[in-house]
Amino acid sequence: MRSWKNHVRGELQQRDQTEKLPFIGVFTSLSQMEERFEFRKTCLDDVQSKSLDRGGREVGKDTRHLQLQLRESEHLAEKLSQTVSDLTTVLYLKEAELQYWQSRVSHFRQEALSLAKGSNTMKATLSEFEYTVECQSKELAALRTEQKGINQTLEQACREKEELLQRWMEEKREEAGRLNKYNAAQERWQRLAKQLKKHLHNARSKEFVPIVTSSWCGEAEMPTSVIQRINNAYRGHSEHNHV
Repeated sequence: MRSWKNHVRGELQQRDQTEKLPFIGVFTSLSQMEERFEFRKTCLDDVQSKSLDRGGREVGKDTRHLQLQLRESEHLAEKLSQTVSDLTTVLYLKEAELQYWQSRVSHFRQEALSLAKGSNTMKATLSEFEYTVECQSKELAALRTEQKGINQTLEQACREKEELLQRWMEEKREEAGRLNKYNAAQERWQRLAKQLKKHLHNARSKEFVPIVTSSWCGEAEMPTSVIQRINNAYRGHSEHNHV
């Protein structure tokens, strides 16, 4: 797409160089010569109309030629004066434009200096920020390492806590089992003691009954010895559990 456009552009430039550019000065010169011819023709007609003096005699050719040259010189002087005026105006405009652009250049120079100062300040600030970021990165790495160690310690503490909790639960279960056994034994001994007290009360109530035979006396003495043995055993079991 771009190759054929470049080719066409190159052909047009070559055509301008071979056909148009060589004749630019010719057309300008031709235009100036036509303008000069028209002016000389006008001046010549005017001079010829004024070539007769007051007595009706024709003025010489040298005089007409001098008048023609004088008119051309005046015309050229007017054109030069107009050209000088135009150039002076253009010069003033260029000077004003130059002053404007000089003021713009001065303004841009000041702005460039302020921007350079701001750039230097921003570079210094950026360097400080980079140093701060580097220090914070090192601190962050150290904190992460410390956090890792703390997490490991915390995990170990949690494991130890779980182990201690498990041991404590085991001990409490064992203690609860012992306490339940002790309470069950206490309940059994209390029931047995109530039964024995009841039996002893019945036996004491029977002591007021007359003893007929010796065999009955043996039977009456036996519960008392049994009660003493049971009380001694109960007392020893209570002291053991208390210890």
